[in-house]
Amino acid sequence: MVKPPIDNLVARLIQESHDTALIWQVGILLVCAALAWLVMRLIQPYLVHGGNRWAAGRGGVRRAGFPLAMWLALLLCREVAERWIGETYLLDVAVPLLLALMGVRLLIYALRYVFKPSDKLKAWERAAAWLIWGVFAAHITGLAPRIHAAMEAVSFESGSHRFSLLLLVQAAVVIVVSLIASLGLAQFIENRLMGVTQLNLSLRMALVKSIRTLLIILAVLVALPAVGIDLTVLSVFGGALGVGIGFGLQKVASNYISGFIILLDRSVRIGDLVTVDNKYGEVSQINTRYTLLKALDGTETIVPNETLITQTVVNHSLSKPSVRIVLPVQVSYDTDLEQAEALMLEAANSHVRVIHDEPDNPPRVFLKEFADNGILLELAVWIRDPSEGQNNLRSDINWAIWRRFKAAGIEIPFPQRVVHMVSSRPADDKNP
Repeated sequence: MVKPPIDNLVARLIQESHDTALIWQVGILLVCAALAWLVMRLIQPYLVHGGNRWAAGRGGVRRAGFPLAMWLALLLCREVAERWIGETYLLDVAVPLLLALMGVRLLIYALRYVFKPSDKLKAWERAAAWLIWGVFAAHITGLAPRIHAAMEAVSFESGSHRFSLLLLVQAAVVIVVSLIASLGLAQFIENRLMGVTQLNLSLRMALVKSIRTLLIILAVLVALPAVGIDLTVLSVFGGALGVGIGFGLQKVASNYISGFIILLDRSVRIGDLVTVDNKYGEVSQINTRYTLLKALDGTETIVPNETLITQTVVNHSLSKPSVRIVLPVQVSYDTDLEQAEALMLEAANSHVRVIHDEPDNPPRVFLKEFADNGILLELAVWIRDPSEGQNNLRSDINWAIWRRFKAAGIEIPFPQRVVHMVSSRPADDKNP
């Protein structure tokens, strides 16, 4: 049954406050609240102990389940109460109140699910809550029709189309809600795809970003016609945007496309150690516009995706994560080189990070050069975990070599110079 419009629910409620029908309505509200509480108690075990598959849906039910259940029970009870006690102004106030409460909880939960927690998100949550409660207050106080008429009066025409302030506000609200819904769906799909370990991580990231972009475009294309805005009006704007992309946004579009190419061809993957533009680090993120490199000292470098496509990139872990590390050591010329070699290999094999089980990559010592101050030896070792750092490994092995050389009496030379003094007799000492 469709109820007639009510000018001011609060005023009607105050006028009928002395009526006994108000007591019946209070009782109906309490019964509906008790039923909603009982329903939530019954389904609580399913909302807490379920798996991760439908975690987002269970979270939404936990936050909006009570007002939703009470609202459904109240709609049914209100239809019955109208046949017994006539007008139900208190129930008429409670229905939009529960809808507003449910909308606030769902919207805030959607914002927290889609976006990362931040101070800006808290501000948006407060703004959304105040907007919903403001619409509710305008409805129950009878101001909604006046506000509606005032916003409809502010309008302008563009060609054969008429745009009013009300239409623009409705379009903005519908677009925002559509975007939040599309981002929520994209987040849900992302969580599901990230759990599919059979697919390569780069391929999963490419699918996630493609689906997110497609859902956002579809949300806008569906939202605008839903509020009466013809998409053909945007054709001129679309042409101008295309020209802008061709000139001013050329680099942005290039980085965007390059990001998808990187994710699809898997030449650079998350977790790889790369050197690009004299920057060395681990690929921690591959975003739409840029790739984030995290160096071993904690600094982060933002590299545009186009750079990874157009410039030479050294990927230290493309085919396998093993990395070769070289440690130069100089000994004096009177050193027993075979003893020095054995001590250096012993120091390398004593470290847990050095690879010992690969016949092709054992620790080795090379006689590099007969230098001015001594013989230059080079210890080469392989490791599988370069992301754990190299300087700490070098330090540990160098300490081990120094202790063993010191115990064996092997000298590590320092720069030396031999000066020969040539004596000459003065001219006066010459015999005639």
